[in-house]
Amino acid sequence: MSKVRLLSGESVPLEMHKVCMVQRIHLRPVEDRVRSIVEAGCNTFLLRNRDVFLDMLTDSGVNAMSSDQYAAMMQADDSYAGSETFYRLEAVLKDVFGMRYFLPAHQGRACENIISKVLVRPGTVALMNYHFTTTKAHITMMGGSIEEIVSDEGRRISSDLPFKGDVDIGKLKNAIARHGRDGIAFMRIEAGTNLIGGQPVSMANMREVSRICRDSGVPLVYDASLLADNLYFIKTRDAAYRDADMKSITREITSMMDIVYFSARKLGSARGGGMLVSDEGLFLKLRDLVPLFEGFLTYGGMSIREMEAMAVGIRETMDIDVISQTPIFVEALCNELAAKGVPVVTPPGGLGCHIDATEFCGHIPQAQYRAGALAAAAFIAGGVRGMERGTISEQRNDDGSERFAEMELLRLAIPKRVFTLSQIKYVADRIAWLHRNRGLIGGLEFMEEPKVLRFFFGKLRSVTDWPAILARKFREDFGDSL
Repeated sequence: MSKVRLLSGESVPLEMHKVCMVQRIHLRPVEDRVRSIVEAGCNTFLLRNRDVFLDMLTDSGVNAMSSDQYAAMMQADDSYAGSETFYRLEAVLKDVFGMRYFLPAHQGRACENIISKVLVRPGTVALMNYHFTTTKAHITMMGGSIEEIVSDEGRRISSDLPFKGDVDIGKLKNAIARHGRDGIAFMRIEAGTNLIGGQPVSMANMREVSRICRDSGVPLVYDASLLADNLYFIKTRDAAYRDADMKSITREITSMMDIVYFSARKLGSARGGGMLVSDEGLFLKLRDLVPLFEGFLTYGGMSIREMEAMAVGIRETMDIDVISQTPIFVEALCNELAAKGVPVVTPPGGLGCHIDATEFCGHIPQAQYRAGALAAAAFIAGGVRGMERGTISEQRNDDGSERFAEMELLRLAIPKRVFTLSQIKYVADRIAWLHRNRGLIGGLEFMEEPKVLRFFFGKLRSVTDWPAILARKFREDFGDSL
């Protein structure tokens, strides 16, 4: 991905690939969209994909694979043990990450399960720049807890700080002093804080965190699922790395870590995951659990075809033209929305464009899930499926009271090599229309609420008939136009 200046002076994203496979999508009438979102319990996860026009729910497992990845899938060695496919993947990962051992798993949260079972004991705390939903769930299920020590700037919607995902070093030192080495399960750095805008972490910050953790004997775990975006931001926002290649940046990062794990549904545009370590003792502890929860060590619950695709995809992640599309498209969408007065998280991060539901829907009480309501409204307005990243994505407190999120966001994810610039402009237009009519959006309440990861399966209903009212206004303004 690159940018090109047009004769008019406008600078626009320019795709450095061509589309060689397509899939038909449908834009249903607004009345059908209302019916679909109501039937889905106002939860975009429960929508049927056939009813969705642009799927911006996530970047997990929906990135478009390259022709080289599809070609590689045809050489897969489908052996239970000793598969050559595994050894090809292992060689690529060791070369790119520079770590001694690789363990496969079927996706990132499977890695989190195994890491938590090895490192978390009841009463211990996991420190992290910011939590992710499944990470927190695995830790709490093992009797641990989490403590977020992201910089204060990371919790602000609007900022000009280039690395808002940085760990607050003072908070880290304080946490180690309070809990002691035995009270800390591990320190986790997420490469791109998913829940607060996909904000990157600087190399200098990771280096200091690593030094402190090694001096204190605290294991340092790196979630590299969003590594591609973080590499792009280090190269473009840190002058010291302007001329560095992706592989050297990657190896510098991983040399600081005790465990690196990832979801290939995000990293490498395939479907699977894995863990990398250099310490033999830690490797053996993790290895013992892979056959129990995932599968044998040479497939780890993954399809061997996906392993072949992952090997190629990881190589492609070292290509700046491949990994730059998402950040550049995110920036383009954020800039278009901001120009239309829509509140977005700045600076634009990776993964997707994040809209501030607190300002957008400030008239909706937080207890009525304003970010979830905005996600439902965005689907009504444009057939665009985004994801709530707010209070619905939190877990209730032990006493049953609501744990209100620090940030209420609607995330519009932009998978790699999936959308065109015209589709990005369409999204900006429909969200701008929705912002102009935001007073019509109302709140939500739970009908069915699971105890764990309720944002996946929970069903809600509108507290008034606002979805139908919003649809009538849409029809009034757009008529039969798409």
